[in-house]
Amino acid sequence: MLINVLICRDSRDDDSRRRALRALFLGLISVLATLGTVVAAQAEPVHGIAMHGQPALPADFKNFPYVKPDVKKGGRVSYGVVGTFDSLNPFILKSMRTTARGMLDPEYGNLVYDSLMQRSRDEAFSLYGLLAETVEWDDDRTFIQFNLNPKAKWADGQPVTPEDVIFTFELFRDKGRVPFSTRLAKVDKVEKIGERSVRFTFNDKADREFPLLIAMTPILPKHAIDVATFDQTSLKFPLGSGPYRVAEVKPGERIVYKRNPDYWAKDLPAKIGFDNYDEISVEYFLQDNSLFEAFKKGEIDIYPEGSPTKWARSYNFPAVQSGKVIKDTFTPKTPSGMLGFVFNTRRPMFENPKLRQGLALVFDFEWANKNLFDGAYTRTQSFWQNSGLSYLGVAADSRELGLLGDIRNRINPSVLDGTYRLPVTDASGRDRNVLREAVTLLREAGYGIKDGKMLSAQGIPLAFEIMTQNEGQEKLALTYQRSLAALGIAASVRTVDDSQYQQRTQSFDYDIIMKSFPSSLSPGIEQVTYWGSQSRDQQGSSNFAGVADKDVDTLVDHILRAVSVEDFTAAVRAHDRLLVSNFYLVPLYHVGSQWVAREKRIGRPSIVPLYGYQLPAWFDETVQ
Repeated sequence: MLINVLICRDSRDDDSRRRALRALFLGLISVLATLGTVVAAQAEPVHGIAMHGQPALPADFKNFPYVKPDVKKGGRVSYGVVGTFDSLNPFILKSMRTTARGMLDPEYGNLVYDSLMQRSRDEAFSLYGLLAETVEWDDDRTFIQFNLNPKAKWADGQPVTPEDVIFTFELFRDKGRVPFSTRLAKVDKVEKIGERSVRFTFNDKADREFPLLIAMTPILPKHAIDVATFDQTSLKFPLGSGPYRVAEVKPGERIVYKRNPDYWAKDLPAKIGFDNYDEISVEYFLQDNSLFEAFKKGEIDIYPEGSPTKWARSYNFPAVQSGKVIKDTFTPKTPSGMLGFVFNTRRPMFENPKLRQGLALVFDFEWANKNLFDGAYTRTQSFWQNSGLSYLGVAADSRELGLLGDIRNRINPSVLDGTYRLPVTDASGRDRNVLREAVTLLREAGYGIKDGKMLSAQGIPLAFEIMTQNEGQEKLALTYQRSLAALGIAASVRTVDDSQYQQRTQSFDYDIIMKSFPSSLSPGIEQVTYWGSQSRDQQGSSNFAGVADKDVDTLVDHILRAVSVEDFTAAVRAHDRLLVSNFYLVPLYHVGSQWVAREKRIGRPSIVPLYGYQLPAWFDETVQ
């Protein structure tokens, strides 16, 4: 272009000169814009990331605040679980849902596999460096780059490489189970950057939470995986980069983990105060009663208790009286979550929301709470009860109504203004006023009572099975069964062993089951797994209700795309209102405390984080 300008100057062609100068100017603007785009695409490496706002801990933090940083490592702990296992691979569908506890475990910790980043349980949703020493991303979260820690290595001493990261995600895509198998569906490309960095560039399917899910994905060693057999169940001891190695396996009964003394991350800030035992064993039991008896005998060291009645009445055995066993009560600062009898809407009878609402009203919570639980429970009215994310007591404001749009017409008006509550019975088990309201709803759904039976318009009796997995669930189901029988509804109760329960829930082979839907202060992609259309027919997903509703999908998408805290809160409340109005389950109860009994020799940090007690930070106090 400069040559053109000089030619034009020599020829004294003013018009040509002006055109050339303009072209030169536009060319420079284009170059500068390109440079600006390149600069904008680059980001400063950071030590941590958060879903909303900034992580609480600075770059030079020494450890998470809820650990004992100077703990003496050593000793052992024995956990107990109800169930069985047939594989040490937690990433494939053919493994049971109770696969090898401890491999990839929200309760006991990820003992064998490290992820790119580590979550702090004292913040709503913040991650700090683990395999990735630092990360880079842009404000719009169109990409995330993980800069691997040069010290990161596998248990066999080989380094963790970008090739391992890329291999893991491709392997999960081809051979893994949900949600691992779907991760790359939101990625435009994944590429190695330099010697030890990996960049994920996202497509238009990705949301703002997705980079954090990528960061929490466990990484596998490319050199130690047989791709051809990866999707087959196996008891072969796996190779990981985590703090423990599998040392012993007794199929279906026991797994023993030994701490790796050469664990590469033991001095990282995100790992200080964790992984404190030399040995961790996980013992499997067929029934909870057997597990509790083993704890009473000292064969199991820690027993989380879920029953308030049992907590009040059953801990009078000698070890408690002598002080050998300690009872701890913790109060987390998290939402209630939702426990309920879940309707499988894949069954035609449960497609009608009026029917589901009527059946929900039949359950007499007040009777059950009084007679089964000594009044210890609170009725759950919202999926995010006890938090600012709940609809309870809050009318939908203009921001939330804007997100809802026409969906507001599907929401119960009293839910929309925050005043709705499930009816309170007289605790008789047959409150006529509440049952009358239930019958009205069932009539609107096309059912009526004839000759003592609840029949459809076609004369088909309303009948279904409630599948339970233990004695506690069975008692509650029998209570529900009696109330249903008063309206001529034939509900059978069937308690199955853990193996059958897992197989049937994975394949959605049930009418009604009891399930818990935990709620966090940062709900996100798990809502797709619980309620999204795309998870309805994915075997092994947590969409137990079989929901496939475009309006539910829309509100979940609002949650995933929210940038500001205000938009995020409005989106969660809107989602809460629609779930409550649709009655996908019979809401049951919650308690604001966590109860754990432990052997006295098992110590714990004095600080309880936001999400409650954290077993991976506990330790053996007998270690000298």
